[in-house]
Amino acid sequence: MSQLLLQTAGPASAPSGPVRRRWRGAFADPGLLAGAVIIGVVVAAALLAPVFAALLGHGPNEQFSDETLDAAGLPITGGNGFLLGADGSGRDVLVRTLYGARISLAIGIPATTIAMIVGVVVGLTGGYFGGRVDAVLSEVTNVALAFPFLVTALSVVTLNRGTAGSTLVDPAVVVIGVVALFSWTYFARLVRNLVVEVKARPYVLAAIGSGASHGRILLREILPTILPTIVIYWAVQLPTNIIAEASLSYLGVGIRPPTPSWGTMIANAQDTALYQTQPWMLIAPAFALFVTVVGFNLLATRLRSRFDPTAS
Repeated sequence: MSQLLLQTAGPASAPSGPVRRRWRGAFADPGLLAGAVIIGVVVAAALLAPVFAALLGHGPNEQFSDETLDAAGLPITGGNGFLLGADGSGRDVLVRTLYGARISLAIGIPATTIAMIVGVVVGLTGGYFGGRVDAVLSEVTNVALAFPFLVTALSVVTLNRGTAGSTLVDPAVVVIGVVALFSWTYFARLVRNLVVEVKARPYVLAAIGSGASHGRILLREILPTILPTIVIYWAVQLPTNIIAEASLSYLGVGIRPPTPSWGTMIANAQDTALYQTQPWMLIAPAFALFVTVVGFNLLATRLRSRFDPTAS
């Protein structure tokens, strides 16, 4: 048995050389670098939003009607220290757009991470044990996939309403929960299929034959093998969840005004129709959302093509 373990250990450690070569080649990949730069700019904008607000002297919810509205009550498109102008309430569009990046990342990253953890646990358990366990977990996954996203989100938000328009739970927490609820199923299916394939490999069979515990096999043999694919899929799912948050906020069931969210900013611009005279009210949040999604999609696609062995 020890000889078998030695024979199977070699192939498991052999890919380290090719992986290092892929990482070195990644720095020469223009698509990957472009995605990384875009994401870096978005993250920097989110982190530095309070700095920009302090330098400009405009908080995200502060109103400067006297300085930003003309005689007809229409917002300006620029000037008076407002680089992208103001909205109909006299709030700085640039500052609110930067703070919107904080909201998108603060909701998208935790929601995707929670979904990944739940999906990995379900997928590992079903794929490894198989049989009735796999059948039950697969049915649970199918039931979760059958729920319509918007209808369920509207129902949860309705249940979260208290008296006098108050909320029982922080809307940001509710949005994270709703987005995670509809994301874990994709991780579960991915992980389940990967585990079914990996558990038939010689080094896993050797570990089973040596009497290793289920936990050791899952955490020491199977999970490290599929982890790169899981992490890459996390990056693939993140922009989808950012769009989901923006969609909920746009429909008025996500982040509530006056908290600056790209979805609420776009909805406000369209509801008031002020974007016709102040186009930055619509362009700024829409462009920020577009660039963020493109950056994450570009990075995830290039990473998958280089490091995911299951990618075709």
